[in-house]
Amino acid sequence: MRSFARTTVALAALAAACSTPRTAPAPMDAGRFTREFRGVWVATVANIDWPSRPTLSPDQQRAEMIDILDRAAGQGYNAVVLQVRPAADAVYRSDLEPWSVLLTGQQGTDPGYDPLEFAVAEAHARGLELHAWINPFRAGNAADTVRFAPSHVWNTRRHFVRLYGAQLWMDPGDAEAREHSLRVVSDIVRRYDIDAVHMDDYFYPYPVRDTATGGNRAFPDSATYARSGGGLALNDWRRANIDDFVRRMYQEVHAVKPMIRVGISPFGIWRPGNPASVQGLDAYDQIFADARKWLQEGWVDYLAPQLYWSIAAPQQGFPALYDWWLEQNTQGRHVWPGLATYRAGSSASNGFALTEIADQVRLIRQRSAPPGHIMYNGTTTLKRPQFTATIAPLFATRAIPPAYPWLGSGTPAPPTIGVSGRTVSFSAAETPRWWAVNARTDGGMFGRSRSLARLVFGTSSAVTLEFEPQHVTVNAVDGAGNMSADATWRRP
Repeated sequence: MRSFARTTVALAALAAACSTPRTAPAPMDAGRFTREFRGVWVATVANIDWPSRPTLSPDQQRAEMIDILDRAAGQGYNAVVLQVRPAADAVYRSDLEPWSVLLTGQQGTDPGYDPLEFAVAEAHARGLELHAWINPFRAGNAADTVRFAPSHVWNTRRHFVRLYGAQLWMDPGDAEAREHSLRVVSDIVRRYDIDAVHMDDYFYPYPVRDTATGGNRAFPDSATYARSGGGLALNDWRRANIDDFVRRMYQEVHAVKPMIRVGISPFGIWRPGNPASVQGLDAYDQIFADARKWLQEGWVDYLAPQLYWSIAAPQQGFPALYDWWLEQNTQGRHVWPGLATYRAGSSASNGFALTEIADQVRLIRQRSAPPGHIMYNGTTTLKRPQFTATIAPLFATRAIPPAYPWLGSGTPAPPTIGVSGRTVSFSAAETPRWWAVNARTDGGMFGRSRSLARLVFGTSSAVTLEFEPQHVTVNAVDGAGNMSADATWRRP
C-alpha cells in the first residue's frame, strides 16, 4: 500500500489466475473456534480490487462484492478491510465529500445504491467484520482537477490543498484540514454499523525525488508552518500534527461508539537501526509518522505494521521487525502485521516464494497471543488457487477475532438456545454483537461424523445447519469480543 501510483502492476501478472473459477471453501469442520485476526485489505483506489472497473452496473458491482466476501468467508478470513475513502472522496453516501470516481467513472455521480451499507450487511451475514479503511489527507491526482466534482476539497477548500509531485494532499499542518477529516471519520462511525476504522501509512506523503537536484522535494507547507509552527522544529511540528490527528481520532471514534476499534497500518520500519539490523526508509523523519508513540500511548486498538519483506531479507527481516514491534507494545494492544501476498510467487525483484506468507503466519502464531495478520491485497490473496492452497491448511479451523478487553471487560450472559431439526435458535436479554455456534454429530452406525463452527451476526435469531446436529454449543460475543459461557444442547 506504500505507493499511491501502484494500481495493476502486481495484478497484471495474475490476470489469468484471477479469472479461474472460485476456489472451494477451506474445510471448516474442526468444531470449536480459535482466536486469531485474519484480515484482508480490499483496495478501491484505481479499481485495484473492487469494483474491477468503473463502468460496471450497480448489480455487477454488488455481484463482485459478494464474490469477494464469499471467498473471504469460505477461505477462513474473519475481517475485510474495505477502502471507503481513497482520496477526499466517498465509497458511501456522504454530505461531506463527493461520490468516488471509481464507482461510475465520474466523480460525484450517485451509483444508485450505498456500497458501504451493502458491504457491511453482506459481510456480517457471512460472519465477517467490516473495517472501514480511510485515507485522511490524500486528495487525488493533480491531472484530475478539471474532473473533480464541485463538492471536492479542491473546489471548496483549496486553501489547505497542496500540490506535491503529481498528487494533491490536504495539508496535515492546517488545523482545518485535520478537522475536516475528523468530521468524515465521525460521520462514517455514526451512520454505519462498521466494526472498525482503519488507516494505512499515508499521512504526510512519501518523498518525491527532484530530478534537478537529486534530492527530495520539500512538501509545500512553509506558509502553514510559519503560521502555526509554535517554535517547534519543522519535522517535530509535522509529527505533532499527525500525533494530534491520531489521538483525537481515537478519542472521537470511541466517544461516538465505544466498542468501535481503531486500527492503523504504518510503514513497517519506524526508524533504520530499530532493530540494529534494519535499514530502509525512515518513517519517523521522512513521512513524520511516529507509530511507536501511537502504540505506546494506546491511541490504537490494533497496529498492523506493513512488514512486506521475507523472513530471510537481510536488511528488513520479517522476524526481526515483528519482534521489535512486539517489544514496543507497552500498552498491551494488538500488533498484527500486514503481509504482502502480492509478492508471493512473484518474479519481480521484490518477490519471494509462494509459501512465504504461510511461513510468516506460522511465525506470528509462535510469537503472539492472540495472533493476527492482514493480507494485501484482496485480488492476490483470494483469487489465486496457487496461493490459497498454501494458506488453506492454516485456516482449517474457524477463528473469532480476538477480544479488546480495554474496550470492555464484562462477560455476556449465556444465551437461551433451542434446536429443531437443522435449525438452531438463540436469544439473550441483551442482543450480542455475534453468536458463536458450534455443532456436531457422530453420524451414527452408518453415517459420518460432522462438525462445524459458524459466526452469526447478533441481529439474527436462528441459523440453519447443513445437517441435524446431536450436540450444539452457542456463545454470545459482545462488541469488545468477550465471550459468554457455553449454552449447550444435546439430542435426547
